[in-house]
Amino acid sequence: MSPDPSPPDPGSGGERIVVGWREWVALPQAGVAWVKAKIDTGARSSSIHAFDLEVFESDGQEWVRFSIHPWQRSDEDHVELSLPVLDRREVRSSNGQTEQRYAVAMDVTLAGRTITTVMTLSNRDEMGFRMLIGREALERGFLVDSATSYAGGRPRRAVRRKNWGK
Repeated sequence: MSPDPSPPDPGSGGERIVVGWREWVALPQAGVAWVKAKIDTGARSSSIHAFDLEVFESDGQEWVRFSIHPWQRSDEDHVELSLPVLDRREVRSSNGQTEQRYAVAMDVTLAGRTITTVMTLSNRDEMGFRMLIGREALERGFLVDSATSYAGGRPRRAVRRKNWGK
């Protein structure tokens, strides 16, 4: 038996949590209980659809203010966040184009475990998922079962369909 090349995050209690190829996650800093995310082992960093980006300085540090839409296919219930900029990353999208993106640290609750991970801010409005969870987050104690969806649970149907058709 070969050794495990990617041990779980030391703060995770050592156990690995199985997640599916798509999951409902929470964003505690934003007060958002449910966002549908694609689990993407092909992406290094995580990404979220962000709009109305405004960069500003506070106490000598660069910050970014931005808004997110937590519901798929809906512009309802936007949430505004302000977070310090960690860096700017050159990210190659799935279509091969490279762009500079702001990167921030965000708390994400995936399958009941809350982690802080690097999240790049991009325009994902035309994408199937407004959020991607990449390898940097997944290597913190998660295993992906590509045959499974929503292994970490999902909101009630009324919540999931709250804004469909709007």
